[in-house]
Amino acid sequence: DVPPGYDPVRPRPLVLALHGASGTAEGPINLLRSYAEADTFLVLAIDSRGSTWDAILGAYGNDVGVIDYYLAWVFDHCAVAADRVYIEGFSDGATYALGLGLNNGDLFHRAIAFSPGFIPPYDLHGTPAVFISHGRQDPVLPIDQTSRRIVPELRGRGLNVEYVEFDGGHQVPGEIALAAIAWLLAP
Repeated sequence: DVPPGYDPVRPRPLVLALHGASGTAEGPINLLRSYAEADTFLVLAIDSRGSTWDAILGAYGNDVGVIDYYLAWVFDHCAVAADRVYIEGFSDGATYALGLGLNNGDLFHRAIAFSPGFIPPYDLHGTPAVFISHGRQDPVLPIDQTSRRIVPELRGRGLNVEYVEFDGGHQVPGEIALAAIAWLLAP
């Protein structure tokens, strides 16, 4: 999604946005569109090859190749601020965003994970900052088994983690999305 105020001469931040299980690229576009238009950052959202991202089911595979292809296309056709490339996801997309973000911290300088389930295998490259939010009453990915384990692991690896718990279920409330975008775009 390219915001209306996009100037092809002026490099903009880029957010790779990943949908949850059984979702489509339309979900993250709808979540981020108004923020992208207001702050003029670019959003790249694609569909996973299956019902969810491949590493959720065991190993990185075709989804990574497709993501690489579209990232290369965006870098070739849009003015992207290379030091402001980010990754974001919800649910299974958050899990995948953590895995890709940590494996590629030299590319993705910040990662947002809304209600992640776990971290797929990773070899930490770079030191990406991480924002994690999770609903205390999440019935799909219970917080005690997920984010409350993930956050200490990441902090133990020396990463800067902004962690927000909220009253609610498996969702991204507007105020949480707004806080995450403000964190993402902060200098």
